[in-house]
Amino acid sequence: MARALYIHWPFCLRKCPYCDFNSHVRGEVDHARWQSALIADMRHEAEIAGGETLESVFFGGGTPSLMPPALVGALLQEAERLWGFAPNIEITLEANPSSVEAGNFAALADVGVNRVSLGLQSLEDDILQFLGRLHSVDEGLAALEIAQSVFSRVSFDLIYARPGQTPEAWESELTRALSFGTGHLSLYQLTIEPSTRFATDVRQGRFTPLDDDPAGDLYTLTQQLTSAAGLPAYETSNHARPGEESRHNLTYWRYGDYCGIGPGAHGRRSNVATERHKKPENYLNSTESSGNGIQSARDLTSQEQAAEALLMGLRLVEGIDLATLEQRFGIARDQLLDPSKLALYRDLGLVWQRGGQIGVTPAGMPLLDALLGELVADTLVEA
Repeated sequence: MARALYIHWPFCLRKCPYCDFNSHVRGEVDHARWQSALIADMRHEAEIAGGETLESVFFGGGTPSLMPPALVGALLQEAERLWGFAPNIEITLEANPSSVEAGNFAALADVGVNRVSLGLQSLEDDILQFLGRLHSVDEGLAALEIAQSVFSRVSFDLIYARPGQTPEAWESELTRALSFGTGHLSLYQLTIEPSTRFATDVRQGRFTPLDDDPAGDLYTLTQQLTSAAGLPAYETSNHARPGEESRHNLTYWRYGDYCGIGPGAHGRRSNVATERHKKPENYLNSTESSGNGIQSARDLTSQEQAAEALLMGLRLVEGIDLATLEQRFGIARDQLLDPSKLALYRDLGLVWQRGGQIGVTPAGMPLLDALLGELVADTLVEA
């Protein structure tokens, strides 16, 4: 039974090279039609994955802060009717820090949004241009100030380990970011994904990504600065004041069930992985013809679920409990993690173990992807 609801809004303010959902702009959206579609999809999920009150709702996707507040309110009202809300429910909305979107913040808070995640990405104007962002630093900080005056909880993200970035430059930028006093920060290293503009730029020699060792040094510096400021890491890229961790994302990382509605949204209920139609037109047609936007609903094997639970759970500082996973998936612990590799990396100080509780140490976190490939048993990976 799901305790989390993810609502994917596919529309952006503009067409941008980084967004999969860029065929529409705000003025072209039939909001009444979309409200009907999203509510129909929500009702379908509640019939299958209802029964427990929601602990979190997350609006993500294109530019959800451009959703009309009345639409957000209608969706929240229906979600509460279908599932019920926990007393301290977390309702998060992702927002780009433009003045247009910041102008919606007060109205969004009035209809129930109590947490916002701002995509600041950098506190340097030239880096924002490099990243392809439209907002300036001043505009971003103005949006942050408005958000902090309106919402009870605010998070923002920054991207580091950028080409040529020095420890001194990152220390200055992160120290400034910490001075704003938010209870949560998402700090991501720049990654070059295949088939993106960045991948083309690297291939054509327009810039050179930061090497692994300097990037690792910046990661270590990040942990030191955030911990000293009272926002220690609770996940490899996420930092929070105790009690202000993202409850919604913790559902993913702890491999809990969640409902995903809207174009391209993924969800998981028990042993079934769901995926909605990605193209907005196909999604609308599906909800209007069959009452839901599902493109696929696939049964997951125990091995697939166990592998996903390990890959997600080991990102968390709290780690995973092998006894719980054994019981949940019916797989012995020595078939979950490779015992010899676990012993090796524990002895090297990259992994910690306290009884059946396993986790990655601060020294191992910069090597997380490689460690996961080593630790997860071959029988799960090959399944």
